[in-house]
Amino acid sequence: VRFVESGGDVVQPGGSLRLSCETSGFTFSDYHMKWYRQFPDNKREWVATVSGASGMPYYADSVKGRFTITRDGAKNMVYLQMNSLKPEDTAVYYCNAGNGLLSTFPDWGQGTQVTVSS
Repeated sequence: VRFVESGGDVVQPGGSLRLSCETSGFTFSDYHMKWYRQFPDNKREWVATVSGASGMPYYADSVKGRFTITRDGAKNMVYLQMNSLKPEDTAVYYCNAGNGLLSTFPDWGQGTQVTVSS
């Protein structure tokens, strides 16, 4: 199982970024795809999930209305569109997959750094 995240950058508050995650090693359509983030204090937080069957998105309250998770089954990719970014969104962002809403693979990618600062 492999996850390769990209798209992180340094942006000003109010800005936007689109993160991408390339996946391999599992049957993409069978799994819910998820984004997590890890803050500078090493606390990890779930950000969003898009279900495998219906494509239904779910969001943490902290990002609801600002972030959008999508998936592309033809490319085995998952994306996170982040708008109206805030300094508290600064973190390393990771994607993962699970066949339950709370589960993930034990394998993690290298993540992509998002820094929101003026």
